[in-house]
Amino acid sequence: MSSTIKREIQRRRTFGIISHPDAGKTTLTEKLLLFGGAIQMAGAVKSRKTDNHAVSDWMSIEQERGISVTSSVMKFNYRDCEINLLDTPGHKDFSEDTYRVLTAVDSALMVIDSAKGVETQTMKLMEVCRMRNTPIITFINKLDREGLDPLDILAEIEDKLQIECTPLSWPIGMGKNFKGVYNIHQRQLHLFTPSQATSLQDGLLVKDINDPVLEELLGSQADTLREDLELLEGAANPFEHEEYMKASQTPVFFGSAVNNFGVKEMLDAFIELAPPPGPRPTTDRFVLPDEESFSGFTFKIQANMNPAHRDRIAFFRICSGKFTRGMKIAHHRLGKEVTLSNATIFMAQDRSNVEEAYPGDIIGIHNHGTIKIGDTFTEKEPLKFTGIPNFAPEHFRRILLKNPLKAKQLNKGLEQMAEEGAVQLFKPLMDSNYILGAVGVLQFDVIMARLKAEYGVDATTEPVEYATARWIYYNDTSKLDEFKNKNQANIAVDAEGHLTFLASNDWWLERTMENFPEISFQKTREYN
Repeated sequence: MSSTIKREIQRRRTFGIISHPDAGKTTLTEKLLLFGGAIQMAGAVKSRKTDNHAVSDWMSIEQERGISVTSSVMKFNYRDCEINLLDTPGHKDFSEDTYRVLTAVDSALMVIDSAKGVETQTMKLMEVCRMRNTPIITFINKLDREGLDPLDILAEIEDKLQIECTPLSWPIGMGKNFKGVYNIHQRQLHLFTPSQATSLQDGLLVKDINDPVLEELLGSQADTLREDLELLEGAANPFEHEEYMKASQTPVFFGSAVNNFGVKEMLDAFIELAPPPGPRPTTDRFVLPDEESFSGFTFKIQANMNPAHRDRIAFFRICSGKFTRGMKIAHHRLGKEVTLSNATIFMAQDRSNVEEAYPGDIIGIHNHGTIKIGDTFTEKEPLKFTGIPNFAPEHFRRILLKNPLKAKQLNKGLEQMAEEGAVQLFKPLMDSNYILGAVGVLQFDVIMARLKAEYGVDATTEPVEYATARWIYYNDTSKLDEFKNKNQANIAVDAEGHLTFLASNDWWLERTMENFPEISFQKTREYN
């Protein structure tokens, strides 16, 4: 492997941001882009009702509601690093697209609202990170407002998320009394002045926390800071990079994203601590990023990012080797060779052609319906990357078409959106109407809006009696026949032809599983 490629791998950081709605994730994303020079002005959340929408939210329904419902991919440079940032939807009714994006990253940044602590969505996203032992850095936001005691927040994170917290910065007061943060990692004091909050000033070097200069700067809060740091030294575990890499410990930073305070310190530490691209599992072996041969997989498909061109982009994580424009690679599921002549990189809705890319980079490939989520591409060796899951939906609707003459367009739209992973599509054995399955209820609104805008289809949905789904796996065909005969009304086929059991409630599912122990009922399914 050439020294150039090794150097480029070490420069890469690919991460996702996870949070509950309104924790300040979109604001933090934009501040990171500002530091990287990717944008000159942030479309602050508070100005969503104007034309100045957040740069990472490009779908019209996101701009109307002021929420993120798709996952954006953004690339920027900071210091000597190339950063790929995957912005995941934080809304409580997000899609499983959020889960899947976390399979394409090497680490994550968790944003916590200092007033609300750990919330439901963060707990769900943390479960997905735990499946892969994804290293996590925590940013506790909104210190410029009154909030929970910092020690209480740390205790809550440890209790609810089962991860050890190690503060690398510490707040001095909060709300009206917020004076700044002490960077434990760098032994520096960063003072907060609201009128100068967007400046990029370096902190004051404080080698000795007992230096009388602290009284001059902080007044009576100097003693409080010393007491807090002494308490932390005795109570908190010291930061160990190995524990962070195993996802058993999270370094914690405090700040205020909307005021651009504490963000630079966190980003500097992120560059230093977060891992570069690492090995990726396939069905046969682990693929190392510094292997000569090119490889990658598709983790997301987005149709009609530019409605004028009716385009479909496959988001592609490079796992090994070097991408060069025009290279020929094998698309293993189809057994075909394809030429990558028009790959793109993203800055939210802006994109540009990419001439070369390296492991950890996310590129977009133009797709005419032939690429699916989970597809593997390599130069030579036939591989299949694993760990890109379908998750069992939690909400179900039957789709009703208002104009029967639009049935063909409806089918095309649903099939394409199912390929994207935006929604799951089930065809019951005993019913001619499609059943939609989603992880979040908002996805049904998104699907209806997109059917109308992109495919000219006016449709609505109605509730169905299903509450949970499991994919069916079996070895004994005779038992399968018996199972199908007794549960015909609850069996469907998903968009890829997999048998699925749709249960009306958890009790019914458990009873069915007890009655048919020879059949495996799976909550997740790997993409083919």
